[in-house]
Amino acid sequence: MSHEAIAAIPGRPPRVRLALAIGLCLAAVGVVAGLSLRAVESHELSTWTKAQLTPSVQVISASALSATQGLTLPGHLDAWIATPIHARVGGYLKQWNVDIGEKVKAGQVLALIDTPELDQQFEQAKAELVRAEANVRLADTTAKRWQNLLVSRSVSKQEADEKASEAETARANRLAAQADVDRLAALESFKRIVSPFDGTVTARNTDIGDLITANTNGGDPLFSIADTSKMRLYVQVPQGYASSIVPGMKVKLLVLGHGGETVNGSLIGTSRAINRASGTLLAQFKVENPNQDLLPGDFAEVQLSTHGSANTVTVPATTLLFRAAGPQIAVLGKDNTVVLRDVHIAMDLGDKLEIDQGLHPDDRIIDHPTDSLAQGDIVQPAVPQTDGIHHAKNA
Repeated sequence: MSHEAIAAIPGRPPRVRLALAIGLCLAAVGVVAGLSLRAVESHELSTWTKAQLTPSVQVISASALSATQGLTLPGHLDAWIATPIHARVGGYLKQWNVDIGEKVKAGQVLALIDTPELDQQFEQAKAELVRAEANVRLADTTAKRWQNLLVSRSVSKQEADEKASEAETARANRLAAQADVDRLAALESFKRIVSPFDGTVTARNTDIGDLITANTNGGDPLFSIADTSKMRLYVQVPQGYASSIVPGMKVKLLVLGHGGETVNGSLIGTSRAINRASGTLLAQFKVENPNQDLLPGDFAEVQLSTHGSANTVTVPATTLLFRAAGPQIAVLGKDNTVVLRDVHIAMDLGDKLEIDQGLHPDDRIIDHPTDSLAQGDIVQPAVPQTDGIHHAKNA
């Protein structure tokens, strides 16, 4: 009975078996394809994740300085000769003859001082001189008489010598009186305030009736005179460029308010010493001022030709890192690893820095480094924005 039931079950057609095999194959292919796609996506995701974890930095190159370069430094102008005029005698200002801005000549009277006390002292000194001269005449006459009496032995030699000594004393008193008269006469001449040289009155600090005190070094001067036919230009040159300041050096200066006109100057000399506070060398230049349009105290932009060091490079100020170790700049080393270089700043030009130690012209420098950037970090150079725009347009 069982054998007959089994024999009654019909067999599967060949087409069904083929369709089943094809389905199994397609399912296997789908599974393999899905696994492969997942593996590719996983690899891409891992690569993208690593790329996102690797910081992107902007890379620039340093600029090497040429052998001869231009350097612009601030400077200020002073008069060739400038002096304050103080009073040598006390009194009251009787009159003033010049005001600020006026041209004066050497020896020209600027003002007069009324000195009644000095005048009385001068008259008294002249009277003392007259008395001393009278005493000299009397003493000389007396000494001669006693010498004649000594010949006739009417007086002793001691008495004759005393009269001769009195005559010598009278002559010495006359010399002292004459010296006092000469001293007061010299002071009388200081009643006239005169200009010591040709120039321009730059200040007048007195008026008629003012009380004048003599020899007040701490007080304001009566007048100030300046010779501006030529000017002195003072420039503080950084120590790194001090060797470029040589005899015969010429400079050009641009003075604000003069319509952009440049003026030439020639070196007079230097202080031959570096200022410890500023680290600069003071250089002095002569500037001709025939039209006298340059004024004392003018600010000037001075253009100097300097000789740069072969190891000096220029970088933007945005590349500098301030760390506990001092100023540093990050550069890209082998395999895009960060290398922090200790540098020395030869010149700070504001937006640019001149580095004379620690960098080379072929270094790849990281611009705008982050504060967290450390030695040995792995970074990737950023693609310039212009290149990305260019590729997008081509696509």
